[in-house]
Amino acid sequence: MSPGSSAEEVFAGGGEMGALMRSIDWSKTELGPVEAWSPALRTMVGLVLSNRFPMVIRWGERFLQLYNDAYRPILGVKHPAALGKPASEIWSEIWHVLGPLHEGVLRHGRAEWAEHFLLTLHRKGFTEDAYFTFSYSPIPNGFGGAGGVLVTAQETSSQVLGERRLHTLQQVAASSFRAKRVEDAAARAVQALGENPHDLPFALLYLADGDGQHVSLAASTGLPPGSAPPPPRLRLESFGKAGPLHEALQSRQPLEVARLCQFLRTDLVAEGPRAPTHAMVLAMEGSPEGSPAGFLLMGLSVRLEYDERYRGFMGLIAGHISTAIANARAYEEEKRRAETLAEVDRSKTVFFSNVSHEFRTPLTLMLGPVEDVLASDRLEGEEREALERVHRNGLRLFKLVNTLLDFSRLEAGRVQASYQPTDLASLTVGLASAFDSAVTKAGLRLVVECPPLPTPIWVDPEMWEKVVLNLVSNALKFTFEGEIGVALRWKGSQVELSVRDTGTGIPPEELPRIFERFHRVHGAKGRSHEGSGIGLSLVQELVRLHGGTVRADSTLGRGSTFTVSLPAGSAHLPRERLAAPRNHAPTSAGVAPFLNEASGWLGTVRPVSGSAEEALAPSKALPQARGQASGGHILLADDNADMRDYVRRLLESRFTVETVADGTEALRAAEARLPDLVLSDVMMPGMDGFALLREFRAKPRTAAVPFILLSARAGEEATVGGLQAGADDYLVKPFSARELLARVEGVLRLARERAKRERLAQERADFEQHLIGIVSHDLRNPLAAITLSAATLLRRPELEERQRRPISRIFTAAERANRMIRDLLDFTQARLGGGLPIQPKALDVHALSQQVVDELQAAHPGRVIELDRKGTGQAVWDGDRTAQVLTNLISNALHYSRAGTPVRVRVFEEAGDGVLEVHNDGAPIPAELLPRLFQPMQRGESEANNIGRSVGLGLYIVDHIVRAHGGQVEIHSVEKEGTTFTVRMPLTAGAKAVGEREGLHG
Repeated sequence: MSPGSSAEEVFAGGGEMGALMRSIDWSKTELGPVEAWSPALRTMVGLVLSNRFPMVIRWGERFLQLYNDAYRPILGVKHPAALGKPASEIWSEIWHVLGPLHEGVLRHGRAEWAEHFLLTLHRKGFTEDAYFTFSYSPIPNGFGGAGGVLVTAQETSSQVLGERRLHTLQQVAASSFRAKRVEDAAARAVQALGENPHDLPFALLYLADGDGQHVSLAASTGLPPGSAPPPPRLRLESFGKAGPLHEALQSRQPLEVARLCQFLRTDLVAEGPRAPTHAMVLAMEGSPEGSPAGFLLMGLSVRLEYDERYRGFMGLIAGHISTAIANARAYEEEKRRAETLAEVDRSKTVFFSNVSHEFRTPLTLMLGPVEDVLASDRLEGEEREALERVHRNGLRLFKLVNTLLDFSRLEAGRVQASYQPTDLASLTVGLASAFDSAVTKAGLRLVVECPPLPTPIWVDPEMWEKVVLNLVSNALKFTFEGEIGVALRWKGSQVELSVRDTGTGIPPEELPRIFERFHRVHGAKGRSHEGSGIGLSLVQELVRLHGGTVRADSTLGRGSTFTVSLPAGSAHLPRERLAAPRNHAPTSAGVAPFLNEASGWLGTVRPVSGSAEEALAPSKALPQARGQASGGHILLADDNADMRDYVRRLLESRFTVETVADGTEALRAAEARLPDLVLSDVMMPGMDGFALLREFRAKPRTAAVPFILLSARAGEEATVGGLQAGADDYLVKPFSARELLARVEGVLRLARERAKRERLAQERADFEQHLIGIVSHDLRNPLAAITLSAATLLRRPELEERQRRPISRIFTAAERANRMIRDLLDFTQARLGGGLPIQPKALDVHALSQQVVDELQAAHPGRVIELDRKGTGQAVWDGDRTAQVLTNLISNALHYSRAGTPVRVRVFEEAGDGVLEVHNDGAPIPAELLPRLFQPMQRGESEANNIGRSVGLGLYIVDHIVRAHGGQVEIHSVEKEGTTFTVRMPLTAGAKAVGEREGLHG
């Protein structure tokens, strides 16, 4: 039996579509009775109806449609009217796309295929963007051709939309996740939304203000050009129960854009078939209290169905942006907290620094006079002991101030170490041994074991000094019997310092906190209950700066051992701080406060004597004044009247001293009488010491006056800052009378020596210039006579050639000698006078260059000089000097090029500059000579070829002339190309100089 000849047989099975087809009288349709259908069509219909994949047959010239149950959802509202109807009628909105594909399959038997193909359909009551993957195959007609098209289609809209929306969510997260500011997070997130206009035609993000009453526009995208901007700020009351936004938030249903535009008083989108008609409003998650972080308004695409997936996509967007905003807010809050802590830290550092200043000034005024009195023989017995007690406690206070300042600088990161290869054993022995006398008086033994190490250790000597002194002093404070041991040993790739004592020990529960700042062991028995509690903390920080560690081991009642471990070598240290130059305070100055403190613990009345006390000990009787030979006029500026009086009394036996209270008064005093030296406090009201120093250095009259800054601010950075500002010296309070006098006399002595040397140098320069002028004048007179006579003879027509040649050589030699004298004078002027003077005026460079070339052509018969001139040729230059430049460069080119080759000269203008270019084809200048070519006495050839040449000043003078015009000279010298000198000078280079000169004479 032939395949399905009756309708019942052809449409057997097939579900709902099979039943629908069986119910139709096909004889009344374009397809005709089923029995008349071709066997191929009847067979294909049965195959399609039994298939669960969406399939449709489009038969004949009109592409009449027969489809299965799986294809029905694709048709939407077009079913069931599409059955048996031409595809061009059913899919009229897309037939301009599908028609050619069908024709190609039917006419040529060519199969077609597409994946995720976008088609704009009318199947659900609105214009919809849908995506399909399909294949078109020909259906045989039984006569060797195609009778129709079999379409296998699957809608992939969900897949395409899902991937697109997932990409948008990823972009939102990736772009805003690392944002550190709320504004950045909002802008990046909304920018990512703007990259998907198919799902999100527009978006507005409003974020809550700090006042809790308003929201402000943080970012927007998709607004058409020329549209009115949305309101930058809205009251939260606008989202009340009567407002459209509140309604949308509660119902989670789209809000009509017309209502939204009316509410926002703006046009959000342009007109057109894709203009959105509805928008979604979503609240941004906010604080735990429930207040929202803001609101996100997103337009809905009119080409997409607003379904649960679309709604979920927008909810995820709001969640992502909420997270990004929350993260940014958390980062900002953390940053604010860090800045607050940093400000507290800065305030603490400033406080410590100011405390240092406030303590150091009275300490100077206290210790200085005390030292002077103790140095005399006027006190005896109890009075001397009382004054020594004052002095000792003043030094102890000084040590405390220094320790606090050191620690604050360490915490602020303002300490710059200077690591140097150091004989650590020798340095440690010296520091520990300074305590020998104090330890002996305490009835203890000091055991120092520091054998030489196999290699120097990289340390900052001043920091190491503080480490050792603090540890040994701490051991002495808490040891009442037995011994203190200081040992230094090599251990593997490290060096270990151990400071051991047989003292009271540390309770186990206190050990973990022993290096904490300001921590003191409660109930500990020591020689004194006083102390800052930062000595061990300072030790730990200093050791860390060396890349090392410090630990404490202790047994209560038996003693403690502190161990410092430092790595050998320098690989672990900052390279820029290795072997850096640094001025170290004498070791004695660092030891003295510790020894005086120890003497106080031990009940010693007199201060510790010896070299350890030298820097801060009471001064011996000051050397007698050496008369006016070492004197001078000193200007002292300090806002503290006691300090002015104290320093004045120290200095007035040797110098005349003028005192003022601030920088402004100091400037007026210096104008009235120029001082030989200025002593100025750094911190003064109004104009401080640094400002005064800048004023002095800025004025020619006072620029060379020696300047010493007095400051209570200790530390390397303060000293370096003072010296970098231009001070000759920087003296930290408190200082002794001997130190002040030594610094003042040293600076004055150096200043006088410097002034003497400068005076001698100027005298020598004046003499040299005068001598060269006289010699040049005396040489020029006979040379002028020789030149004139030779020129006169050469003009005589009856002169024979054999007579003309020697006279011509005489003329040429005399001209060369004249140029050498001129170059010598210019060289002297440039070297001693700070440059060559120019007299610029309006100049025709074309005419000048032609004149120079004509003169040199006449002086060098047989040589060719080519001149190429372009541009206007107008410039404001010194004509004589410009001619000198051209003459020197062309003569140089003639000298160093082969006789048969031309010298090419170009004059042109470029970018506001006049350019003079001289080229020769001679041998290139050796590369090693190029950097020195414009130095005096240099020539562009090897020494072997220098015999009989010029003195080597031509190019030096060319360079000075060009620079005086504000220009520069360039050289290009390459094998086979020759050498080119290029001079570039601004065309109006001399205009400023002319104006200045006229202004001076006006």
